[in-house]
Formats: sequence, structure tokens, C-alpha cells
Amino acid sequence: MTYPGTLLRASQLFAKKELGQNFLADPNAAKRIVALAQISKDDVVLEIGAGLGALTVPAAKQAAKVYAVEKDDRLIQLLLNEITAAGINNVELIHKDIFKVDIEEIARREFSNIDDTAEDIEKARIECMADDRKPVRIEHMADDKKHVRGKLLVIGNLPYNISSQVLFRLVEKRAFVSRAILMFQKELAQRICAPPGGRDYGRLSAVMQYCSDVKTLTDVGAGLFFPKPDVESRVIEVNFFTPAPDPSGRLYFTDTYEESSFLGTKYNISDYNLSLEQEIFLFKVIKAAFSKRRKTLRNSLAGSELELNKVQTEEGLNVAGIDPERRAETLGVTEFIDLTLAFWKISQENR
Repeated sequence: MTYPGTLLRASQLFAKKELGQNFLADPNAAKRIVALAQISKDDVVLEIGAGLGALTVPAAKQAAKVYAVEKDDRLIQLLLNEITAAGINNVELIHKDIFKVDIEEIARREFSNIDDTAEDIEKARIECMADDRKPVRIEHMADDKKHVRGKLLVIGNLPYNISSQVLFRLVEKRAFVSRAILMFQKELAQRICAPPGGRDYGRLSAVMQYCSDVKTLTDVGAGLFFPKPDVESRVIEVNFFTPAPDPSGRLYFTDTYEESSFLGTKYNISDYNLSLEQEIFLFKVIKAAFSKRRKTLRNSLAGSELELNKVQTEEGLNVAGIDPERRAETLGVTEFIDLTLAFWKISQENR
């Protein structure tokens, strides 16, 4: 690993502040992050913001393949040089903005079995939906469909200015992503992992804890980057739960239930039989609740983008068993789901 400052100076380049570029400069830190990611030879890795290859090279030495995404055209040749110098031949460089990368297409290209049980699972979901909200429990399918469908492993050192957007993008595409090992500014990482009841708990916390189990892996000091940032960084692991139907109407399951350390119990969104439309509505409820976080739920939700009046808001809160005087930061994930289902019923009745 060549020191980032040396590489940039040799090419008369500089780190772009507007892109949030702070390159990991310590090879031991990079190796530690990759080790904590537990990348195996079965993994196909999608790296967001490959930069100068600090994580790309050690990840490629462990993975079956790495798709390295880098937006900055100034860095492409430098990155290619680092990959070549390391003798790596399993990296495919994608010169694009991550928001223009087709994550689904990459997953389908790498994992031909990703659709194997979609039709069977969709049928099971429909049957359970018709059975008075009976929780879905998908047992093993036929012998040839028992294998775990492959999904991408995402890694990346994310700039602060796009961190939240990247997470929401991964939530949207989590049918194709098993887990993510991501480095953020420490403050943001704390917010993602924050439990209900505190100032750090917000919209991003609730959304991520609804669809994943998140945990801290390690902290990385500011002095290990070039240029040196003003704050420390933290690496977290995001293990995505089974998603609701994706926009194409398909479903993808790996296990029937996942364990969430936040909920303290076995939890899976299929317990609630949320359709894709209901999940989108859930995210709107969470957004509306936190849009005026200093206000009570009664006042923050009424007149919001949910298009519910005060009477309907009160009714939904009462049906969900939630005190209208509470604030959004006090609600756990299951309470947000209960509230969503109550509001959903009201909205459908008033169409």
C-alpha cells in the first residue's frame, strides 16, 4: 500500500473536500477492517468509494471477486496501478457514481440462483396475507431449493456528505445485499446504532434497525487518514434482515428468522406481513414522526405527508396503543410498525 499523500503528490493531485475524500493511510488498519469483515472466497464484494485501493487490495486477496466503485476520474489510473502492483486480478473497476450503479444487475450476474424460490415464497406470502395477518413462516422448500441464495457483501469508507443516502440505497436494494461493513464519521455511526430514548436516535436509526442488525466493529483514529480529518471514524457491520418484496414484486429469503440485539428477541419483518407498499408507508411514518422531533406525535404526524388529519392521527395512535403525547425518539421499531399498520388501515378506509 502506497501512502496516499505520496501517490497524490506524484500526480500533482489533491484530495477533494467536496467529495469528502479522506483516504485510509494505514495498511494495518485496512487489514484489520478486512479481517473484521470476515470476507471469504465465496464472497463477491461491492466496494463503495475505492479511492486509492486501501481496502480494495486486502479485500480482493480474501474474496472471490471485488467490484470497486470509484466516481473520481482523477483516481482511476492510480487505483489501477495499485491493483496491478499488488498482483490482483479479481477486481472489476466501475467508474461511476454509486447511485448510478445497478446493484441488482451485479448480483444477478454473479448469483444465477437468486430467483430460485421467489415464486414459491410469493405464493406462501399471499396465502398468509389472506389468513388474518398470520405470521409468515417459510419452511424448507424442495431439496434443490434449500441452498442459500448468494448476495453481495458491501464495504466502504463513506464520506459524510453521502453516508445517509448510501444507507437508504442499500436498504432499498437489500434483497441483493447480505451485509455491509462500512466506515463512517463516529458521530453518524453512533446515531445509526443508537437505541430509542436518546438524542442520537432518529429517522436513520429507526429505518436501519427495522431492516438490519447493526453493531460496532472498531474505531479508526483521525491520524490514520490522509488528509487528517477533524473527527474519528467508526466501522460498523450491517446484517440485513429478509426484505419485503422488491419493486419487481419478487421476494428473497435466506432464513426464516433473524436475531436483533436491539429488539432482544427473534424478529423478522415477515412476522408483520408488510407488503412493499406498507414498507414504503412505514418509512414515511418514521420520516414524518422525526420531521418535528421536538413536538409530540400528535402534532408532528397530523398534517404531515401522511395526509392524516388530527382526528385520524389520534385514532391511529390509540389503535396502536401509543400515547399521543410521546415523541418520536421514544418509539421502538415494533411500535413504528404497529403505528404504520393502524394508519395504513385508516388511509385505505378513507380512499
